[in-house]
Amino acid sequence: MDIQGLQKLTLLDYPGKVACTVFLAGCNFRCPFCHNASLVTHVDPADHIPEEEILAFLKKRSGVLDGVCITGGEPLLTRGLEEFIPKIKEMGYLIKLDTNGSNPEMLKHLVRKGTVDYVAMDVKNVPEKYGMTVGIDGYNPENIRNSVDFLLTGEVPYEFRTTVVREFHKREDFEGLGKWLTGARRYYLQGFVDSGDLICPGLRAYTADIMKQALEIVRKYIPGAELRGVE
Repeated sequence: MDIQGLQKLTLLDYPGKVACTVFLAGCNFRCPFCHNASLVTHVDPADHIPEEEILAFLKKRSGVLDGVCITGGEPLLTRGLEEFIPKIKEMGYLIKLDTNGSNPEMLKHLVRKGTVDYVAMDVKNVPEKYGMTVGIDGYNPENIRNSVDFLLTGEVPYEFRTTVVREFHKREDFEGLGKWLTGARRYYLQGFVDSGDLICPGLRAYTADIMKQALEIVRKYIPGAELRGVE
């Protein structure tokens, strides 16, 4: 398992919890707006953190942190994840999993084993524009649909989120996303931020006013939808 980063404290990544975030390398998508290119296309072996180091840190922070966020990259591609998570759970931590939804069977498996307590799934765009948005021509979004359908059943607390990029998301897409995700408990439209570590530099965010207009479109179908990272 290639652990490439550890954020020792976050009050934002796990809703309502004090947590840390573990970053795993590797992803099957090549989203141009990905803000973690160093975990996808430019992985540096020198940045690898041994699993034992993470577990030792968590042991020391027991009673201080509530949960551990596992992100990437795409964590559900990582060999050893299924064995790693129980080691964290045994210390009493809650687990939040970030995923792109491309591996619905592993997602269901981990949830039904009781090893994942919260799931945040990135919904990149409407299905017909998925390939363009994830950087894979002709990508079949069937697995994405399956993951969305599974989370909508409510077997595990979850959120959907879409990072909105001017070059990829238009007015009609917000209509389509709202219809697709109707019934979602939590849905966030996230403002795009150039982290300086993008797969494809030069992309742009919408203004706050346009993001608010997009939110109003989505709220016709998901009344509780919110903006995130928009000032």
